[in-house]
Amino acid sequence: MVHYDFDRPILRTGTDSVKWDLRKEVFGRADVIPMWVADMDFAVAEPITEALRRRTEHPVYGYTRVPNTLLKAIIARLKRKYSWKVQPEWLVFTPGVIPAIAAAVRAYTHPGDAVVMADPVYHPFWSVVPDAGCRISASPLKLTDGRYEMDFDDLRQRFKAGDNPFRPGPPARAMILCNPHNPVGREWSRPELIEAGRIAIDAGAVVISDEIHCELLFDGVQHTPFAAISEEFARNSLVCLSATKTFNLAGLAASVIVIPDVRLRTEFQRARGSLMPQPDVMALAALEAAYNYGDEWLAQLSAYLQGNLDYLMNFAAQRIPRLKVIRPEGTYLVWLDCRALGLDKQQLRDFFITQAGVGLDDGNAFGPGGAGFQRMNIACTRATLVEALERIELAVNQLDW
Repeated sequence: MVHYDFDRPILRTGTDSVKWDLRKEVFGRADVIPMWVADMDFAVAEPITEALRRRTEHPVYGYTRVPNTLLKAIIARLKRKYSWKVQPEWLVFTPGVIPAIAAAVRAYTHPGDAVVMADPVYHPFWSVVPDAGCRISASPLKLTDGRYEMDFDDLRQRFKAGDNPFRPGPPARAMILCNPHNPVGREWSRPELIEAGRIAIDAGAVVISDEIHCELLFDGVQHTPFAAISEEFARNSLVCLSATKTFNLAGLAASVIVIPDVRLRTEFQRARGSLMPQPDVMALAALEAAYNYGDEWLAQLSAYLQGNLDYLMNFAAQRIPRLKVIRPEGTYLVWLDCRALGLDKQQLRDFFITQAGVGLDDGNAFGPGGAGFQRMNIACTRATLVEALERIELAVNQLDW
């Protein structure tokens, strides 16, 4: 067994890293600890590096098809992890999940239609819907005792009324689901998925399920792919998967979209047209190596991330009690409830950047429900996490209460 040292710092400045080299542009100062954009500060699994090395040794990088060996690796993985029997023709490859969601919205809606999604939710969702000429119908998540839940009563009203339950309009034609949910960290349970799916499908909507973080789970939590629930759910949905989050391959753009229904698949391919290419030769090589040989690395990573989360939870509870941490069930992103600090939107952003020297994702970017929150990426060395938390603790203690 190979031991991976996730405590080993890797210098990323000077590599054109969005996370590290854009600190001055994003935060106004270059010395913040960057804990925002969702990639990891860890070296990838050695089999992935070796696969890329072998491919570069061949001197021709021409047009490349998706190899059958990759199809078999994905199908075997989904069956092993979720008992989900997927057919090769269901698999569509794209250079990312967000481009796939954008294509799906265009495929299954018409301009002026409403698209239902949660609030707060991953910030690109707020642009892909209006970019397609559609209206956002945002259903607020409920936060109860530190845990987020869907509001099914509100969800029903949105599918009846379109974009505004109080001013009925055309019904919603699609729902974007995020599971595990970014940024609040919920892994929606099977009963929750069934209820949400029942509401959407009964209303004639297609469910676009973003499951990019589905292999990054805490405390023995299990993932349920939306389309694996039943044949009916499979006929009315597509599931967006990617190794990029799981195996830290964001710079190698490759995603796998599972579309069981031939009609939905045809409409998706028509919508993507000539604007969205297949993943390139290096991305395909990395994807296959990750799915075939990355599990040892992933198991060690998961244990390390669990340690980071436990450290964060304990530190905040004992030393920064005004900062409420929403314990995630999935992703390596942690949603911080900062409302007890008593700062407005601009003050809160300035506080973390100027006073604490830590660069987080501002909660307002995730929708109205993100006001007073910040998102922290804990896929970093323990030393980085400790330094960031100590900076935040010092800054909080210096606030004039």
